Amino acid sequence: MRVSPLVVITKQIQEKLQKLVDVPVEIGMRYAQPSIEAGIQKLVDQGVSEIVLFPLYPQYAMSTTETVIDKAEEVRKEKFPGIKINYIQPFYNREIYIDCLAESIKEKLPENFDALQFSYHGVPERHIYKTDPTNTCNLNDCCSRENNPSHQFCYRHQCFDVTNSVIKKLGLPKEKVMVTFQSRLGKDKWMEPYTDETLETIGKKGIKNLAIVCPAFVSDCLETLEEISVEGKHQFMHGGGENFHYIPCLNDEDRWIEVVKTLCEEKLNEFYLV
Repeated sequence: MRVSPLVVITKQIQEKLQKLVDVPVEIGMRYAQPSIEAGIQKLVDQGVSEIVLFPLYPQYAMSTTETVIDKAEEVRKEKFPGIKINYIQPFYNREIYIDCLAESIKEKLPENFDALQFSYHGVPERHIYKTDPTNTCNLNDCCSRENNPSHQFCYRHQCFDVTNSVIKKLGLPKEKVMVTFQSRLGKDKWMEPYTDETLETIGKKGIKNLAIVCPAFVSDCLETLEEISVEGKHQFMHGGGENFHYIPCLNDEDRWIEVVKTLCEEKLNEFYLV
């Protein structure tokens, strides 16, 4: 039986984190097994009544962070009304995360590259507007503003914020960096530019040596291992590229486990401040 790489890596994260903390650690998957309900049940069976739930998505999006919290709340109200849950919010702008991501990329970045491509999972443009309670989002220009009320809800802005923070840490020239969005489905208008179309054309524009990273994910999955490192490489090479270098996600790197530990302990401590 084939096991999803995401499940395997998440289990590795759990095992490493468990060695660093003295509270039970369990996992729950939004669209796979073990489920969120199963993860909560395991904690409750161990006598836990206060839970820190960590959606492993750096940026906020309706289809990721929001659905995880909604599902967990649904399960809590229906099955476990006596427990309390503290949710870790998107951490795209936390310095400990940016430092961790930048160091990981730095270690894996090839010495010679023409461009570093940040490929984020795409979302339909309508999702951006739908999740903006401030009604101040404008995809044409507000992402580049230093401050805008919609930024805490805007997935697109948060992707660019991660990119800008990382390249600043690494001291990379902006002209060698690009941001694209992958994995679009259906007929809706999705955020642009598209990763696949970019990979198909940049080789002919002089970018022969490409490095690519996917910071919408903290763990490698089919969207990175298949869509980018296999299909994306084929698209780039077929379009005139010469060297394609996929930079893996943080996965179970020790420095990332330390970030997870720190963010979880912060939320855990909030139970004692109430």
